[in-house]
Amino acid sequence: MPSDGQVRGAILGCVDPRDAAGELERTIDRYNDAWNAQDLEAILAFHAPGMVFENHTAGDRVEGDAVREHIARIFERNPDLRFTGRRLYARDGLVVSEWTATATSRSGQRVEWDGVDVFPFEGGLILRKDVYSSSHDPRIVDE
Repeated sequence: MPSDGQVRGAILGCVDPRDAAGELERTIDRYNDAWNAQDLEAILAFHAPGMVFENHTAGDRVEGDAVREHIARIFERNPDLRFTGRRLYARDGLVVSEWTATATSRSGQRVEWDGVDVFPFEGGLILRKDVYSSSHDPRIVDE
C-alpha cells in the first residue's frame, strides 16, 4: 500500500480510499436514501464543487450552484418520486446504477420508468451524474 493511505487500483494506479469500489457502493446507498427522502442538503453534500448533472433523456444539463435549483424543481414537480435500485456496478472511481422510478403523473396516474445513472467520483464526491431513462415513455402502474 502506498504510504499516503491510498489503495492501488487495477487501472487508475493509486486510488483515494473514498473512491474504492466498496466504499462507493456504500456512498451510493446513502445518496439514494437522500433522493428518496428528497433531502436536498444531504444530496448536495455528495456533490463535488462544479458538479455536472446531465439528464440525457430530458436534454437537461446544469452544473455547480445551478444543480441545487434543478433538483429542487424535480422534487416540486414530483413530490412522491421514489427510486428502487435494480443493479449496481461499482469499480474504483466509478459507479453505474440501474434503477426504477415511481411517481404520480400530472394526470394523476401512478407511473414508473427505468433508468441508469453513471457517476464518476473523486475524493469520495460525485463529479457528474449522467442520467439515461425511459421517462419519456413511462409505464402506468395502476389505472
